[in-house]
Amino acid sequence: MNKRVAIVLFNLGGPDAPESVRPFLFNLFNDKAIFSIPQPFRSWLAAFVAKRRAPIAGEIYKHLGGGSPLLANTEAQAASLHAALGGGDDLRVFIAMRYWHPFTDQTVADVQAWGPSEIVLLPLYPQFSTTTAASSLGAWRKAARALRLKAPARAICCYPTAPGFIQAVAELVVPALEQASAHGVPRLLLSAHGLPEKVVRGGDPYQYQCEHTAQAIMDLIARDHPKWADVDWTVCYQSRVGPLKWIQPSTDEEIRRAAQDAVPVVIAPIAFISEHSETLVEIEIEYRAMAAELGVPYFVRVPAVATAPAFIGALADLVRQSQADAAPIRSGCGARICPTAFKGCPIAS
Repeated sequence: MNKRVAIVLFNLGGPDAPESVRPFLFNLFNDKAIFSIPQPFRSWLAAFVAKRRAPIAGEIYKHLGGGSPLLANTEAQAASLHAALGGGDDLRVFIAMRYWHPFTDQTVADVQAWGPSEIVLLPLYPQFSTTTAASSLGAWRKAARALRLKAPARAICCYPTAPGFIQAVAELVVPALEQASAHGVPRLLLSAHGLPEKVVRGGDPYQYQCEHTAQAIMDLIARDHPKWADVDWTVCYQSRVGPLKWIQPSTDEEIRRAAQDAVPVVIAPIAFISEHSETLVEIEIEYRAMAAELGVPYFVRVPAVATAPAFIGALADLVRQSQADAAPIRSGCGARICPTAFKGCPIAS
């Protein structure tokens, strides 16, 4: 009997219709990794915040036809990964979304019905965070226990400097720099989703890993494109929600600084690997409008890596490495990436 391998791609998910926006937001804010308060108070707060945020989010999703394109984009990545691994009936790529369909428990049931010999869990978050990869993997393990899924599962926690991922971002950034350079000396903003400072202080390694992603991208660009070795660049963070202080600098602050310096801006996502509201609306529409209003000479949004061959190749390599490794969880390089001060790292040693 041939070995049957199930690969599970994790992402946050997104509402698929206007009426899905409020329940999607409730699911998001009801996650204890987002609001770390006990029940029933977390659900009450989640319901309140979802009601307040739904009209704002609804306007955002109107720009996208009423719903998020994230599932369709993830399905394209799943198909590309299946092909990159050689395809065949003994290999299947599943999708588990955290806050909207297909939910994790349904995916666990689908995997169980398919009957794999082994499972590889692959979050589509290059940088590990307790709010994303840890939450998704935790939801999987809970559902797998409840349904008594027996097949052994190995997880990949993060891959912030995986060579193919870094290559895919760099290959998209360089043409954008060339385009912007016709309007002055550009500044490159490597933008990631933000986190409250207290989450990072609590030992979450996300910011540490984002900074390593950014440095790896710039090192590769300097090596392969010496013209851009000294480009002005910075890591920044977007998508702030709520009154807490978030990690800095913020992307909007960097756009204001670029306007003051009268330099063109290139924004590249380094934590988002698919197009969705944060790239297609927040960066492309809102930040572009802000830049124009402030007088930024030129503005370029770099696309997400999506199904870029180098990125899909990186995911395929991660799957192969996980299958060859007896460890139940591993990073993209196998060993622990984060210093021991980061207690949120899932690799004990």
